[in-house]
Amino acid sequence: MKQIVEKLQKEEADMAAEKGAFDLFALFLREDAPNKWDLLIAADWIDQDKAGAIKYVAGKVQHALSKEELLSLSKIVIIEENNSSLAAFQGAFYVEHGLTEIQNSNLFGLQINHAFLITSKRRNSSLSEASRS
Repeated sequence: MKQIVEKLQKEEADMAAEKGAFDLFALFLREDAPNKWDLLIAADWIDQDKAGAIKYVAGKVQHALSKEELLSLSKIVIIEENNSSLAAFQGAFYVEHGLTEIQNSNLFGLQINHAFLITSKRRNSSLSEASRS
């Protein structure tokens, strides 16, 4: 799994540079879906065209991963900006273009055996931090 995560870290940074920053880019292994990972994503540019964003992200992931690696992914899940769990999640976990691992937790109302967070940050967090100074 480490190799897949490293490839997705690179793709996340490339997509963010090309399209705009992600608010969330994470892999979740749900308790009820053993050996199948969900890719959770949230971003301003995704909200503007969900179908186009799924197609774009899926294309990038398919290009980056081998056929065998792709078999470990279940689906791409868009987390809506107005999802109340997203803000709480981002308040608890902050990472940008990095890696944080979580195990055996309830996230977004789902029991998660394992998660890799590549980016989890509040939208416009740099603006709100600057305004507090």
